[in-house]
This record gives sequence, C-alpha cells and structure tokens, in this order.
Amino acid sequence: MGNLLKVLTCTDLEQGPNFFLDFENAQPTEAEKEVWDQVNVVLKDARGILDDLQSYKGAGEAIREAIQHPNDENLQEKAWGAVVPLVGKLKKFYEFSLRLEAALHGLLGALTSTRYTPTQHLEREQALAKQFAEILHFTLRFDELKMTNPAIQNDFSYYRRTLNRMRINNVPAEGENEVNNELANRMSLFYAEATPMLKTLSDATTKFVSEVSTNPLGFYLANYPLEYRSRFASEETASFCLRVMVGVIILYDYVHPVGAFAKGSKIDMRGCIKVLRDQPRNSVEGLLNALRYTTKHLNDESTSKNIKAMLQ
Repeated sequence: MGNLLKVLTCTDLEQGPNFFLDFENAQPTEAEKEVWDQVNVVLKDARGILDDLQSYKGAGEAIREAIQHPNDENLQEKAWGAVVPLVGKLKKFYEFSLRLEAALHGLLGALTSTRYTPTQHLEREQALAKQFAEILHFTLRFDELKMTNPAIQNDFSYYRRTLNRMRINNVPAEGENEVNNELANRMSLFYAEATPMLKTLSDATTKFVSEVSTNPLGFYLANYPLEYRSRFASEETASFCLRVMVGVIILYDYVHPVGAFAKGSKIDMRGCIKVLRDQPRNSVEGLLNALRYTTKHLNDESTSKNIKAMLQ
C-alpha cells in the first residue's frame, strides 16, 4: 500500500513521538503556504456547517400533518414548503463533503511526499498536520450531530417521495431545481450512512493509498495525547486532541488491512482507551461510542479480550 500506511502507522517513529506538535500555535511556513491556503478555504466553512447542522430542527410536525391528511392540499403545500429549504441545507452539507474530500487529497499529497522523511514532515509542516487534525475533528463532530438527528433522514425521505409523486402526476415541483433526482440519489447514499463524513474520509484515504506511493502522521496523532496532553494551555485544545486521536484510530482501522486493534498495531490502543476513560464520562461518551460502533475491526478475533472489555 505504499507509504500513506506509514502516515497512518508511522513505522519510523516506533519509539513514540520525540517532538512537540504545537496545535495551538502552528503557523504555515512559506513552503506550506500554498497547500495550507487551499485547505483553509474549506476549513473556514466547517464551523458554519456544524452550526447549521446543530440548529437543524426538521419539518417533522408539518410532515406528520400532511401524511395524516393526504387530501388536504394546504397541508401538503405547507409540508413541501417546510421541507424544500431544509433539503437545500442538506445539499449544502453534502457538497461540503465533496470539497472536504478534495482538500484532504491535496493535504495528504503534501504530508506524504518523498521530499521529507515522515518525521521531517511532522517537524517542518506542523500547520498542515494541524489541518489534517482539524479535518478529523470536524468529521467526528459532524457525524455525531447527524447520528443524533433523525429528522435529517425523515425530511429527505419525505422530499424524495413527494418529488416522485409530483413527477408521476406531472405536477411542477418547486424545489426540484434545488435537488434534482440524480443529485437526490447521490445524497441518499450519503445520508444512508450512519457516519457519512467518516465514510467520505475513509473512502478518500483508501483511494489515495491505492493510487499514490507515499510516506507517518496518523500513528503519531493517535498516540499524541498520551505524551503531550498536559502541555496545552487550554482544555479546549486537550479535547481537540482526544477527538483527533479517536478520528485517526477509526481512519486507520478502515485503511489498514488488519486495522487498529490487532496485536501488531503501532497504535497504543490500551493507552488511548485509558486516556478517554480517565476523562469525565459525559465529555467523552460520544468518542467511546465512536470506537465501539464505527470502527471496522473491533470485533475481529485478532482483537484482544482486554481491549474489548475496556470498551464495554
């Protein structure tokens, strides 16, 4: 698989991290600036995407009324009028996933190029490493919010059913230009995933590994909070590191053939799980659940019983 698996296994850093990656103060060097600027354009919109998703309330009441009174045209129009702008938001989220995928490809290309050794990449391109971490942080937060909001699936299902009915009855569908049938099919596949943004990220990374022979970032970021958590000034940064740690573990688990939990994994899974369990339960339960339910190899026979027990 070439060297991105080194970026996700960090085989030349087997003794663990021996330098400080400053997530709080990392600034792009001149050499990093071009890629950093390209990724930053996308990351600048990430906060707004999360805010919009967090405030997404859905059109459940209007939809229920329309379904219960199928012959009441006013209620049908009211439900359709409520759903169309919400589907516009869902389109925005989906299109952002495509932008994030493209940004990740460029970022991985920079962080795994052969001009530096893996250690040199991490030492000299800390701003890019931070952006990789920010993408993982966003991904887990987006999927957490999506999983806890059933209105997203309900709204989109109602939109598609209504759109199909209008098409059969030759009724002009206001809003179809917003999300036509072809785009709706792609969006449906995206939102059908329990963790759609993670699926986008893992697919993009797997594709990158298969296409590009490259060179470790993920192993370092996964083990990073075990070494340096106490050196950060704010609890917010410490929380950021924990989320990134979990994101890297999940991504690694999808990309690597035997996953993150196997005996030969370079990730200290016991240490990672322990550092999560040492936090206040309500602050990390979502991260523990992400390891329990969104990883690929946790339940493999090669995973030790102790690791499984720690996540029960």
